[in-house]
Amino acid sequence: MNQPNPDPAWSLNEEEDDFVLENDESFGVGDLEGGLPPFDEQEFPPPANEEAPLPALEGDDPFGLTATPAAAVMPMPAPAPRDDRTTEQPVPRITIHAACDRHEISDIVAGVSADRRLARAEISVEQGGIQAAITRFASQASPNLLILDTLLQGPAMLHALDRLAQVIEEGTKVVIIGAVNDIALFRELMARGVSEYIVPPMQPLDLIRTICGLYVNPDKPFAGRVIGVIGARGGVGASTVAHNLAWSIAERQETGATLLDLDLSFGTAALDFNQDPQQSVADALMSPDRVDDVFLERVTTKHTQRLQMLTAPATLEREFEIDASAFEMVIERVRRTSPFVVLDLPHVWTSWVKQTLLAADDVIIVAGPDLASLRNSKNILDLLKSLRPYDAPATVALSMVGVPKKPEIPFKDFAEALGAEPIASFPFDPALYGMAANNGQMIGEVAPQSKTALAIDNLAASLTGRKPVETKKSSLADKIPFLKR
Repeated sequence: MNQPNPDPAWSLNEEEDDFVLENDESFGVGDLEGGLPPFDEQEFPPPANEEAPLPALEGDDPFGLTATPAAAVMPMPAPAPRDDRTTEQPVPRITIHAACDRHEISDIVAGVSADRRLARAEISVEQGGIQAAITRFASQASPNLLILDTLLQGPAMLHALDRLAQVIEEGTKVVIIGAVNDIALFRELMARGVSEYIVPPMQPLDLIRTICGLYVNPDKPFAGRVIGVIGARGGVGASTVAHNLAWSIAERQETGATLLDLDLSFGTAALDFNQDPQQSVADALMSPDRVDDVFLERVTTKHTQRLQMLTAPATLEREFEIDASAFEMVIERVRRTSPFVVLDLPHVWTSWVKQTLLAADDVIIVAGPDLASLRNSKNILDLLKSLRPYDAPATVALSMVGVPKKPEIPFKDFAEALGAEPIASFPFDPALYGMAANNGQMIGEVAPQSKTALAIDNLAASLTGRKPVETKKSSLADKIPFLKR
């Protein structure tokens, strides 16, 4: 057995044994004298349980955990609308142990262990709550993160935590899933060093976001949103959609965007944007450990003030056999420098393509209105849904719709067979696409009022969470680049 910790994380001295948590029904009523204290002037993220609640089951409580004594419950502010575009950074390689009083909570913890953001963590779950944790860690090393689900309240919880503090190692983060919304208890737990206090009902994503939030790098807290674009089959225009989408995010939505052309052998980003870079994304992938802000500045091509890109090599002089971890490292570095990262993925199925899709925040499958595209799209959707249960589902965009004299599956039938309605439909317009390609421009530059450009802008708006922008009619100088000189 470990010797008592002389300086525990939590402590109640002898004079505090009679500590009582009072429930003041007048709390929060009226104005504060002298204004808000410095603590309240800071902005803190809302507790995980203050997001949208689980949908109510008919005549039933999803977890059976909402009933608490009326006198012990403090009213909480109305939850803010859920933002499904929130980007959580994956946790590092840590150990997580959960000691639960309730089977419903242990099931949630066991379920989130399969989430992509917690893939590096080693997660274990046991029943018994705080007492089980005291018994275990009296003789074992403490985990990096300890999740305690307890039905204890008030002084009983605090005394149990004091006992746990005698055996827990310094530096262990603690998240408590309690049974009552009590503001006095919450403040006491925060003062004792508890990282977070959550009260059910809660969704698995709430717990995932709480855990990820504890391990954000304070030196580099920013992380952009990654959008993976892949074709359901070859020749459906997935690269064209990816390139135009990145341009629309940057120029129409007026936010920073980076395009990664990951088709190392036959990528066309440099051609489509009329660029001739000296270095390519392959230079970063071949030496992922060297990729930092300075390295990225050297290999990145800046197309406009807001749009930059890492293009594919322009020749076939080299063959690439690159490990999936290299792609993961480079994408992780890039997302820390740009609000949105668009990945132009080749139509191949390898371990790195699969892992890249699983790790992306949004996935767009570009499909044609044909049977092969329908089958492949369905397969990709089903795979991602099974391996990303707590992420937004992948979406499908139909391309090359309306090819003359070519039979195709109608939009309604395609959506019904797919089980989801495509989020965009791009008409077949070879003259427009050909003009844009030959000029080294995007559709939005050549014909901003065209159906294709408007569909791209709407797709960009939905991914960024912003309103579609109003496009201006293009001038003759916009259509013919050399007139701008």
